[in-house]
Amino acid sequence: MLSIQLGAAIAKGLFPLLGAAGTASLRILFAALFLAIALAPWKVRPTRATIGPLLLYGLVLGLMNLSFYKALATIPLGLAVAIEFIGPLGVAIAFSRRRVDLLWAGLAVTGLFLLLPFGIGDADTDPVGIGWALGAGLCWALYILAGKRTSQDHGYRAAALGMAIGALAILPAGVAVADRVLAHPQTLLFVAAVALLSSALPYTLEMIALRHVPAGTFGTLMSLEPALGALAGAIWLREHLPLTQWIAIAAIMAASAGAAWTASRMSGAPTIPTEPT
Repeated sequence: MLSIQLGAAIAKGLFPLLGAAGTASLRILFAALFLAIALAPWKVRPTRATIGPLLLYGLVLGLMNLSFYKALATIPLGLAVAIEFIGPLGVAIAFSRRRVDLLWAGLAVTGLFLLLPFGIGDADTDPVGIGWALGAGLCWALYILAGKRTSQDHGYRAAALGMAIGALAILPAGVAVADRVLAHPQTLLFVAAVALLSSALPYTLEMIALRHVPAGTFGTLMSLEPALGALAGAIWLREHLPLTQWIAIAAIMAASAGAAWTASRMSGAPTIPTEPT
């Protein structure tokens, strides 16, 4: 979780040169290369039955990264992470279907309401940025649903396949900033660092953690990610949030932890997973 938020903070520092879309495109391209080296996706032979879900998985993965970075361009990191969490939280609640889920849904709605701009919010609460963050959350929800099918079809190599498809989907944004990269080639080192911190390293550590930590505990721990995002934004980006937004983030975190705890006690219900952002 820490590496993902640190990677996002570094990525935001590249926006003045590469733009949000260009940074997202190059970041996911490097991530695809790293995962290809590690997981050898060329050994997979998709069939007609599996190619559709695989393409959907890769497409939403690319759009999720693009939307999240576009959100980061105009709103603080902690807010973007918290709003994006609405997507997987909604999936977890939908699969749980217990009365207590109304509590988690209510907490999430309360937190989101406090973050939405109604003319009296903080200046950083840009409606366009919030829209991009909500779009990233929707893509995250679709990513979870498509990823479940794709992982069943292709195992652990699904991540590498999806990342490659996602990289191709948003590649035009990277091509558009190629001249800036050629003028400042050292930026590729930072892009590579972001790819390692946001994709390759978290994916490896999560696979190790899931072998030793119960799924419910893992999902509950993942609910800390919005707070870590806010802290990373405060430390590295000097993004200081007002008390109202901290309360909103806490409400969404509580809803995420509660939904993960409830879902872990139902057979076949998914806990809130992380994502390779």
